Amino acid sequence: MNFPLSRRSFATSFIGAASLLPLACKAPTSGDAPAKDAAVPAPSNPLVKQRADTQIFLHDDGWYYLMGSVPEYDRLALRRSKTLAGLATAEEKVLWRHEKTGPMSGFLWAPELHFVDGKWIVYFAAGPSGGGEDVFRIRTYAVVCDGPDPMTGNWSVLGEFKAPWDSFNLDSTIFTHRGTRYFSWAQREPGIDTNSNVYIAPMKDALTLAAEPARLTVPTLDWEVRGYKVNEGSAFIAKNGRLFMTYSASATDARYCLGLLTVDETANIMDPRAWTKSQEPVFTTCKETSVYGPGHNSFTVDEKGRDILVYHGRDYEKIEGDPLFNPDRHTRIQRLYFGADGKPDFGVPVGNGLLPERFIPAVRRAEFLALAGDKPTVGKADIEFTQYRVLDAGKGAVQLSPIMKPDHCLVAAEDGTVTLAPIAATGAAPGADRFTRDSGGEGGTTRFVSQAFKDRALAHSSDNVRLAPATDPTSAWLAD
Repeated sequence: MNFPLSRRSFATSFIGAASLLPLACKAPTSGDAPAKDAAVPAPSNPLVKQRADTQIFLHDDGWYYLMGSVPEYDRLALRRSKTLAGLATAEEKVLWRHEKTGPMSGFLWAPELHFVDGKWIVYFAAGPSGGGEDVFRIRTYAVVCDGPDPMTGNWSVLGEFKAPWDSFNLDSTIFTHRGTRYFSWAQREPGIDTNSNVYIAPMKDALTLAAEPARLTVPTLDWEVRGYKVNEGSAFIAKNGRLFMTYSASATDARYCLGLLTVDETANIMDPRAWTKSQEPVFTTCKETSVYGPGHNSFTVDEKGRDILVYHGRDYEKIEGDPLFNPDRHTRIQRLYFGADGKPDFGVPVGNGLLPERFIPAVRRAEFLALAGDKPTVGKADIEFTQYRVLDAGKGAVQLSPIMKPDHCLVAAEDGTVTLAPIAATGAAPGADRFTRDSGGEGGTTRFVSQAFKDRALAHSSDNVRLAPATDPTSAWLAD
């Protein structure tokens, strides 16, 4: 079977948070919850391999829930954990499998779990089996759970989403804004020469709209039409007096990326003219960190309540064979920051490994430990140049590695200078690349004490990174 490059282009090829904050639903609280005083484990990327179009959210019952497309496209699978890191190894429950015949007997894509009017519901896209053109007659459906616990209840078909046109549609999500519940989805609208556009409308019930939809975005910009004319996979987050909608664009290879729409929280969000569309993508492939085609995101929060971006991406660029059956779109997460203008700043996909941190001088709180070219520095910089991964170097030691130079780390010299060097060749002095992390400082500060040069720690002088006495105020950092 010779399928087109993007699964979201089938209508053309063959035919011509924050998600809703769920209401409280008590579920069992036993499981992998950390002890009250235990440290929360740190997540690593990829968080879950071979799970694309990923949704993660923290529900009122204290569990993180994760759903995504599986490589076989044949089932709806759910896992949950009391921590984000725990999702990597959490038991996965198959809720429902595609039917033997009929409109839901083929591929299943992009499932999302929501709690609607007292019931757990999974929205997903499906098409019929049998080969040929009909396989890509993709429509949106829902299954519903008969009990309060989605992991143990029985699931059955609720029905088909009553879309405004009988045409290719998928990537449904729901969200609540100012007390009204909305449905958002991607669809090929008759008369518009695109693969899919993004729509919203208030909901009457779980599968029925309460009003005519608003078309929020059509792919017209050059980065939205690479390979295919695609806008899809909407996700919503409210922050700083505004509502933001991310969406994915272009073919699902390395060209896949995120765009952004913004509207004032008091505006009529059903008026497309109230929304502002970013003219450049906000999240794209990053060769330095080896993440390709980041997209189809959702939003959640970490155990500290900080905003987290959830998305999928491959860790290589060239796809062997048919992209439809390439399994390596992995679930990834990272911190989502907001700039001085109140808008989200996505940075770049941070790459594989532990989530990076940002380090702020305790006496200069508007600046960061940063990277300028090949030089470690202290100052203001784009987010990706202020993110360092703290690597376990064994025996209580750590190395500090910038995400934009993942094969390098900070190395100290006897004269106090600190440079960047390849991890495999880190200087003459034993332990010059290694530090002991002391996070018990006053006000929650952290110090990185050199293992090569006694009683000296990573510090700053003007915009330079250097060693100073471990008791010096310039050696105190705040971790973010």
